[in-house]
Order: sequence, then C-alpha cells, then structure tokens
Amino acid sequence: MGPDDLPLFGMLKSRLGYLTERQKLVSQNVANADTPGYRPADLKAYSFQASLMNQSSGAPYRGGAAAPTGGVRMMETSASHMAPSKAPSAWRSSAGVDSEVTLDGNAVSLEDQMLKMTDARMNYDAAITFYQKSMNMLRTAARKPGG
Repeated sequence: MGPDDLPLFGMLKSRLGYLTERQKLVSQNVANADTPGYRPADLKAYSFQASLMNQSSGAPYRGGAAAPTGGVRMMETSASHMAPSKAPSAWRSSAGVDSEVTLDGNAVSLEDQMLKMTDARMNYDAAITFYQKSMNMLRTAARKPGG
C-alpha cells in the first residue's frame, strides 16, 4: 500500500495535476502574446466535485493530453454492470478574452496572465507543503515508540 492509496494523497495528486496543467496553459498564453488572433485559454476553477469526476473518468487534460490519474475509480464487479463512461474532463480549458483585444485580434493581457501564474504557483507551493507535512505525519505515526 503506497501513499497514493490514501484518499488525502489522491486528492493532493489531483490538485497538483490541475495546477500543473493550468501553469502550462498560462505559459502558452504568454508565449502567444504577440500572435495575431490568439485567444487565451484557462482551466475551470478547481473543485472537489470536479476532482472526483476527473478521477473517475480519466485525468485533467487539454486537447486530449492525458495527465497522471489516481484516486476514486468506478469498477465493474459483474457483467451486468455498466462500463464507466469516458466523460470529458471537468477541468477542460476554456478560451476567452482576458480584458482587452488588440487591433490584430490578440486577446492576451500579460498582466492578467502573470496574476494567474502567480496564483497557480502559490497554490502549487501550498499543496506541496501540505503533502510534505502529511508525509512527515505518517512517518511519525509509523515510527517505533521511543525510537
């Protein structure tokens, strides 16, 4: 039994996957800040419900690129059970206008993208810290008394 078998760590892994995917999208937006007609993309806000949906149907993805999976899975224990659906991700990216569109049709606002990048980075650091503290707590609980 590994740490990923515990629901807490499965949810943290899901959260880290979401934040990684969001940072990728924001960096693509910044890289295309001068591309005529480019529309920035972002992911829907992370939620517990979306995490459960993603863990049962696959992983957070954008354009078909799969990410690591884990956690809650639907199982067929009888031939009469329905197979788990391949529903789309609840974190699917959504293209939209940040705040302004230039004359060439580019809708990327570097200021807004930097705010999103900072937010994703802070949330990622917080999730990593929580993961490390949880691992330390498990190590302490598993240690032999008096040792």
